[in-house]
Amino acid sequence: MSIVVTGANGNLGRLVVEGLLEKVPADRITAVVRGKEKGARFEALGVRIAVADYNVPGTFEGLFAAGDRVLLISSSEMTADRAAQHRVVIDAARAAGVSLLAYTSAAGGHESPLTEAHRRTEKALAESGLPYVLLRNNWYSEIFVDRLETVVEAGVLVRAAGTGRIASATRADYAAGAVAVLTGTGHENRTYELGGDTAWNFPEFAAELGRRTGREIVYTPVTVEAYTELLVGAGMPELYATILAGADASFAKGELAGTSGELSRLIGRATTQIGETVAAALKR
Repeated sequence: MSIVVTGANGNLGRLVVEGLLEKVPADRITAVVRGKEKGARFEALGVRIAVADYNVPGTFEGLFAAGDRVLLISSSEMTADRAAQHRVVIDAARAAGVSLLAYTSAAGGHESPLTEAHRRTEKALAESGLPYVLLRNNWYSEIFVDRLETVVEAGVLVRAAGTGRIASATRADYAAGAVAVLTGTGHENRTYELGGDTAWNFPEFAAELGRRTGREIVYTPVTVEAYTELLVGAGMPELYATILAGADASFAKGELAGTSGELSRLIGRATTQIGETVAAALKR
């Protein structure tokens, strides 16, 4: 029996594998990567490597064994049919008779290109007959601190989220949650709404950034349309700009503000506060 992590070389996958190494022997972990060279760092630690690609169904044939526990990390290819990619893994897991398939889904009930594929994957899992776990992760805090230096330099934080709150957590928090499920018991056919213990909003974020830098940071709320145009004008592809602006609209409505406490209960500690994430980003 092995614990198999797909997308193991991604930002979340690497943290999951590192967390698993603290709980189980390395030879009981299989890291699924797209190319053998991407798994070199895991292989050096004694982790088993499997090369497979969501876009090539044949590469998953025979990859799983009966009794395996699998973490299906959702595809990040926004231009692809992600639900179809995920079904490749689900079908292979069902054929092998794995004992549990955990899936990194998304929090929130809003309809968008970001969540639509997740809901289709959830439906496929429910219909598969496999014992499964849905890990509905809220947003990663690290996304909000990307390129903070630009915000600090300008002294302005522009978003389309109004004063809506977001219960984000770090990738390390979500990875710890996945590790707890993969190494624990009693999680079959459960849905976890995962997020941070404390929801925050962008006025608070701007104030925290100002406090830590000694600079005045002015939060300027704009419309979704204006924010989309701003992102596209800065060079972001229109699809991604639309997704990010749409997410801000969801934040404004409070759709990602839920603080269920399920993540902190899973990992046995408090989740990482947004201020800690801001501080860590400023040190880089």
